[in-house]
Amino acid sequence: MTSIEEGVQLTEVQRLEGHTDRVWGLAWNPVTGTAGKPAMLASCGGDKTVRIWQQRNPSSTSFNCLEALEEIHTRTVRSCAWSPSGEKLATASFDATTAILEQNGNEFECVSTLEGHENEVKSVSWNASGSLLATCSRDKCVWIWEVLPGNEFDCVSVLQGHTQDVKMVQWHPMVDVLFSCSYDNTIKVWAEDGDSDDWRCVQTLSESNCGHSSTVWAVSFNATGEKMVTCSDDVTIKVWSVDIERLQSGDTNASWSHLCTLSGYHDRTIFSVHWSREGIIATGAADDAICLFIESEDHVIDGPKYKLLLKKEKAHDMDINSVRWSPTENRLLASASDDGTIKIWKLASLH
Repeated sequence: MTSIEEGVQLTEVQRLEGHTDRVWGLAWNPVTGTAGKPAMLASCGGDKTVRIWQQRNPSSTSFNCLEALEEIHTRTVRSCAWSPSGEKLATASFDATTAILEQNGNEFECVSTLEGHENEVKSVSWNASGSLLATCSRDKCVWIWEVLPGNEFDCVSVLQGHTQDVKMVQWHPMVDVLFSCSYDNTIKVWAEDGDSDDWRCVQTLSESNCGHSSTVWAVSFNATGEKMVTCSDDVTIKVWSVDIERLQSGDTNASWSHLCTLSGYHDRTIFSVHWSREGIIATGAADDAICLFIESEDHVIDGPKYKLLLKKEKAHDMDINSVRWSPTENRLLASASDDGTIKIWKLASLH
């Protein structure tokens, strides 16, 4: 990990306006923002639209709205995620569907609609190879879809185990292990059973094993996939670790253990957490603040600890629903809020 200096500031470089209701989700296109390709960001919200924003040019911090997609969903669009190739955008909606969009020239078109959940779809995630898609819903279920040629998607498993609304699904960045977090205060780890080809829950992280005591809103992984960070309505951030060599060798039963809990930094629900490739954890919360954390250099005996790098009070006028680091431009952070805006921030040295 690069050493991260103390003397930094988070500076707002642009406010993106256009959504007419709260902005729920953000996703950077993983193959843009490098090699001369302007960065691209997708956003979605309570106004039932998906917006695609593009950097004016690769050296600019200025973004334009490339397209506003208003006909894809009939209710709130809660979450969006680009496929690893950057060719497809999946959007999850309260209308109980997940849409798959593809770019055709300068326009985006819906090429597939996934139906099956009983009610609101809350989150969508692609696995690292782009061969599987996961969705989750207020119906307490997680669905795994196989991506087939010709924009066909086949449901290969319906995972039942959560007792309440499932808030987020996220694939591990290295192996096909899926994580889901819920209103039932738990994080569940799902893996394919080699014998039956069906998916099963291999671990549940709950309050009884150092987990959260209220709704778990989000989960994110560090660049190597050996650590995970979660955030909750209990106003804490928790860091977990796994034996990554065991996990990558195919042992999906490798268990996650609690490393540390960060508390006292936000005073209202923490809705979003995202770990940058550089190792900086960003959080966004209902207290309208963004916090950044880094691993503490002064290691204590019982493993790594994390410290606050900075706190940006009043980053938005209302609740912050999503924070996302750009995958290529390490120090650009996007945030989305109930105030209807998206902000692009630059983490810069004071010196």
